[in-house]
Amino acid sequence: MRAVVTRVKNARVEIDCAVHGAIDQGFLVLLGVRAGDTEAEAQKMADKICGLRIFEDAAGKMNVNPTDAGADRLLIISQFTLFADCRSRRPGFTEAARPDTAIPLYETVIRLCRERGFTVETGVFGADMQVFSQNDGPVTILLDTDDFSGAWAHRAN
Repeated sequence: MRAVVTRVKNARVEIDCAVHGAIDQGFLVLLGVRAGDTEAEAQKMADKICGLRIFEDAAGKMNVNPTDAGADRLLIISQFTLFADCRSRRPGFTEAARPDTAIPLYETVIRLCRERGFTVETGVFGADMQVFSQNDGPVTILLDTDDFSGAWAHRAN
């Protein structure tokens, strides 16, 4: 599973020229599900997103998680193109999970983030969406569950 997490002052997604989801300060999350991903990857991704300490503390260092920063709002958008194979000029997407696998795992990440107390807005899986954001920093982090150590998923924020 992969995610591009951007710290935002605000973000919204529009479908057919209508706002479908919008947040103020928090994270815009573009989430891709890889073929072979399971609930374990969804759990790890939700843990990592909700615990990312990328807000500044009093000393100006990135050391504060979204909840403590008062930014516990997420806009999570499905993004299969995060698994694009660009070895040729025309990207291939065979590494991305098919919808029958990807949709339940996307929904699991959303549910797990909500269970952690986050307000979560979403797009619509597979829809043609326009995503708008006012980046804060800018701070953008690339997450891949293949890169997570087993120990991180078990630590507290």
